[in-house]
Amino acid sequence: MALEKITSVSGRAVFVPGADIDTDRIIPARFMKCVTFDGLGEFAFYDVRFDPNTGEKTNHPLNDSRFDGATILLAGVNFGCGSSREHAPQSLSKYGFKAVVAESFAEIFFGNSTGLAMPCVCLTAAEIDQLRQAVEADPSVEITLDMANKRVRSSTGLDFGFNMPESARDALVAGRWDPIQELLDREPQIADLAKALHYV
Repeated sequence: MALEKITSVSGRAVFVPGADIDTDRIIPARFMKCVTFDGLGEFAFYDVRFDPNTGEKTNHPLNDSRFDGATILLAGVNFGCGSSREHAPQSLSKYGFKAVVAESFAEIFFGNSTGLAMPCVCLTAAEIDQLRQAVEADPSVEITLDMANKRVRSSTGLDFGFNMPESARDALVAGRWDPIQELLDREPQIADLAKALHYV
């Protein structure tokens, strides 16, 4: 089955402040008692979006109606650190995010996100701050990740080159971002190779 080629991702954006945002903040462990990932979106950032004593919404950016429908998450350094739970990128994907732009990413979070076809690209702190200022001044500003040309652009004219491991970018652009599907698509070749190996 051919996978979608992720050559470009566009949408409105929201900035979530803070360094070292870990996977437990992205999706608290108590919400991981699930058979599928389908319902995780509503619990993304739950413990910082809701007051633990009153249950009332906090002033977290995801609670700001100006950013409803944002599909690109802007963040700081070492985003997705902590545990290796794949529930973290799954919850962001189910929430509606299609890409994350940050200063840097924890390695496992990055890999799990790539496996969901959700690009994670790096810009400098200064570049992300310019994007933040643009979307906070006007939440209708559109951000585009041009995966083919390795650029992040805004509808206000900002244009930055991004960093991303080439193997991950190539997998996304070529539609080879799901390693399990890669194996399934090559079952005949795997069988042929197994026959040719004397120890199988």
